[in-house]
Amino acid sequence: MKIIECPRDAWQGFRPFIPTEQKVAYLNQLLKVGFDTLDFGSFVSPKAMPQVSDTVLLMDKLDLSASKTRLLAIVANERGAEQACGFEQVSDLGYPFSISETFQLRNTNATIDESMERVKRIADLCERHGKELVIYISMGFGNPYGDIWSPEVVLNRIEKLSQFGIHTFSLADTVGLAKTDDISAIFSEIIPMYPNLEFGAHFHTTPENWKTKVAAAYDAGCRRFDGALLGYGGCPMAQDDLVGNMPTEQLVGFAMEKNEDLGLKLDELQTAQAMFRQLVSH
Repeated sequence: MKIIECPRDAWQGFRPFIPTEQKVAYLNQLLKVGFDTLDFGSFVSPKAMPQVSDTVLLMDKLDLSASKTRLLAIVANERGAEQACGFEQVSDLGYPFSISETFQLRNTNATIDESMERVKRIADLCERHGKELVIYISMGFGNPYGDIWSPEVVLNRIEKLSQFGIHTFSLADTVGLAKTDDISAIFSEIIPMYPNLEFGAHFHTTPENWKTKVAAAYDAGCRRFDGALLGYGGCPMAQDDLVGNMPTEQLVGFAMEKNEDLGLKLDELQTAQAMFRQLVSH
């Protein structure tokens, strides 16, 4: 089981601006924990996401010398992808590809058809620079806009995107709409269908229903889960303050129940929790 820690998702909508040096200290602490991947920043318009406008400034201050953790950065277009590919430290790029046309336009200023072409070009960039491209299937379990959604539509999108040589897809419950039956149905079908691909879950949730979602995905074969310490944050583009990210500490507890060896340093994790609590308390 892999845990992808997502401080970028936790703080991207946070106000006021967190000083860059404080972000660096926190990210370096997270690098000591031993997560599989750290979703640490985003190469997007500073006007759209002021809180992550200092991602470039973080790069040379992150201590990767004793860490096996991969660094993932979110991009929304080729310009951001080119910028991310210019940093050796970045191993993974993440692109949000929505099932909802409304949300795709809101999140990346592109239609689904335009995004399909965009992903193809970004995938080519990643191949040339030795980077992995992770596709986040946002609104993967429904949307509040009335846009068409079904498990079949999700599977169709994944089939088309996988033709670009992409190996990792993370299905996102962007506004917390996922029903356990749909989670089970989708993961139970796509995981055996594409044995050479990796599928993950990026759930947004309320404190009451986190476990049912994780259990449904896990029981269907999913072993890659995104989280954020304290369940902080969510997607500001979705404009839903009722749901946050999947709490990482709950994912760790769940993994222990399943006897999964995460290889995490729990003392460093506790230190990170304390640091983040202080970071967002001001």
